[in-house]
Amino acid sequence: MSNLLNKPKAAIPEDSAGKYESLNLKENPFPLSPYVNKNNLDIRYNGSIYESKIREKEFNQVVEGFLKVPQTDPNHIRLGYIQDNSYVGRGNGKSAFAVNLVSKINKEFCIDLSEGVNKCFGLHIAPEPSGRTKTFDSFVDSVFQAILELDLIKYSLASLRLEALMNIGKEFDLKEFNSDNQIIESLNSKEWFSDKKIVVSEITRFIYKNGGLNKISSDFPLYEDLNRHYNFHIVTQEKFENYYFKTLRKGKERLKFVFNDLILFFKASGFNGGFIIVDDFERIPDFQSEKLRQQFALELRTNFFDGIYENAKVGFLNLILVMHAGTPRLVGKAWDVSGLERRSPLSEDSVNDKHFISFEKLNLDHAKLLITKYVNEYLLDSEKNKFPFSDDAIALISEKCELNAASMLEKCHVLIEEAVKESKSVVDKKFVEDYFGKTKGSMEEEAKHVSTEETTDLFEKSKNDD
Repeated sequence: MSNLLNKPKAAIPEDSAGKYESLNLKENPFPLSPYVNKNNLDIRYNGSIYESKIREKEFNQVVEGFLKVPQTDPNHIRLGYIQDNSYVGRGNGKSAFAVNLVSKINKEFCIDLSEGVNKCFGLHIAPEPSGRTKTFDSFVDSVFQAILELDLIKYSLASLRLEALMNIGKEFDLKEFNSDNQIIESLNSKEWFSDKKIVVSEITRFIYKNGGLNKISSDFPLYEDLNRHYNFHIVTQEKFENYYFKTLRKGKERLKFVFNDLILFFKASGFNGGFIIVDDFERIPDFQSEKLRQQFALELRTNFFDGIYENAKVGFLNLILVMHAGTPRLVGKAWDVSGLERRSPLSEDSVNDKHFISFEKLNLDHAKLLITKYVNEYLLDSEKNKFPFSDDAIALISEKCELNAASMLEKCHVLIEEAVKESKSVVDKKFVEDYFGKTKGSMEEEAKHVSTEETTDLFEKSKNDD
């Protein structure tokens, strides 16, 4: 028989759409494993379902202390911290906060958040739990990868070329474009320049003459366009990617490219800064020896504060490290030895400073907001005024999960599945009590699994490293 006619024995159920209908839900709104993965297409897992009211205080602190401060101010904060104020496991919502913070920064490149003072991009870095990001060179690779994922080079090339075209007076009309995205695609396309009979080298000469790129390295990828005509290949972001990973060697060459040449390039294209949000920062020092921690901290100081590259001179890139409560003790010695502690202190005395943002524990009101946000995304009929959880059930779930966001979401997922099995129309307090009663023997292990991840106890580790 032809393979074209073969079918799997495990067929997809023909009608599963009504499974959650008794609870007025399209699907189970909650993630089974509530860890944020920004690349997951499912909104339950990628941080898209986010209740901003829960973290208004922390967000406003970032805006006031970082985003609104002019990048031209020599005293603007270059290194800051968002630190969990509790040692109780993971799952307090820091990753969701970090992902959404970067999203809000990039929505208008900070023009809206800074009230026109700054034009800055945001990069989200999530070190791998395997320890692959333990060296500074690997960390810089992650920064460049985030730049590529944001299509920041593509955007900057289009910005520089558009300004050059308008100043040189080339015959084209902005009205021919329907959106900024169409402009970006066109000005990174050799076909567009060819159709318009515009010589690329003429545009690039204007960029080099007027864009402040005179201090940039002579082998910078854009330089190739100086001698190319419209019918030849045009430099695109892919050229930058190949140049970085296939031409430049780890160490000094890549450091100079990221912290000097790209900074000059981004400045020329209209940006005056960028914010690197490092999520789960403890994953870096947790895999480092004390010597490697000190080397890493020294590289941070050199490339962000007092080195010879453009980034250190002007403070273009700014770091915000999102971390567990035990991380300061883990890196404290390295911060002291490298001099970072004097520039951006991590000590307890600094918790009230603008560069230090404490990530508070959730309360019951936050828990209700969080659960409601997820449910509302999957309600079948919002007009029915039928909610799948009673208020006292939410209160009990919150109590049992010690107001840990990840644990609450995971337990809500399970409770929805159990309620569907029993054809319940609402998850009430008694149902929750019965569930926790039946699972009392294994509850502690499950909660620990949800809230801790496979990592070392940073508080104990930091004491042992002293």
